[in-house]
Amino acid sequence: MPQPTVEQFQRVEEKFWRIWNYPNCIGALDGKHCVIEKPPKTGSMYFNYKKEFSIVLLALVDADYKFITVDVGAYGRNSDGGIFRSSFLGQALANGTLNIPPPKSLPLSDVIAPHVIVCDEAFPLTKNTMRPFPGNALENNRENKVYNYRHCRARRVVENAFGILAKKFKIYNRKFNLKPENMDTIILATTVLHNFLRNDICYWQPGELEDTNTPEGLNNLTGVGGNNPREAFIIRENFKQFFVSDGSVPWQWEKAFTTRST
Repeated sequence: MPQPTVEQFQRVEEKFWRIWNYPNCIGALDGKHCVIEKPPKTGSMYFNYKKEFSIVLLALVDADYKFITVDVGAYGRNSDGGIFRSSFLGQALANGTLNIPPPKSLPLSDVIAPHVIVCDEAFPLTKNTMRPFPGNALENNRENKVYNYRHCRARRVVENAFGILAKKFKIYNRKFNLKPENMDTIILATTVLHNFLRNDICYWQPGELEDTNTPEGLNNLTGVGGNNPREAFIIRENFKQFFVSDGSVPWQWEKAFTTRST
């Protein structure tokens, strides 16, 4: 896949706001464990937290369930932080070479915010990667719960993209019995074909896709934690305040307290 451009990210951002009500969002990020037969002479390198052998597909997805950029080939045993940091996406973010558009004001607001990627708690909180509030920050805090609902609503597009991928390509429903280097090629090929086929009508609803990919993601890995810069916390607070004021949607208060939003 070609490296995303500023113009592409701007189109993605517009659709995330229009469809999923999350502004300044340039993609949803997650990982999928592609289960394989144990490659010979590899020890526990591919052995993951589910006690299976796997290769990880790390993907950034747009608002239409298309892959923007993918990284394939990480060992199943690797931590989320290690996979992300060593990927093209993680390195480009760290080096400032990802072609992210400059910060802009949130809709209907004077608050300037950077463009961000939404991800789950397995990934770090930085100025360009937003993750939900942890469980201990939700008790008796209605606004944090609303933020998590809005965040999760946008982030689920990457899980649904994995679900569509598995529905289209039945090879994901069984263990791959191939050399890892051949696995990488096949997985990359399916993601490219997936984008091509996204011109088709999607016949699967989000509820049907959730069970397909939730166990295979990186959701159950330990979060990166540690030295998150104060700037990232402020940025998340700005998004939260926007969601409970000018950027509020009428159904969010009910949904935030009746659905799992982390």
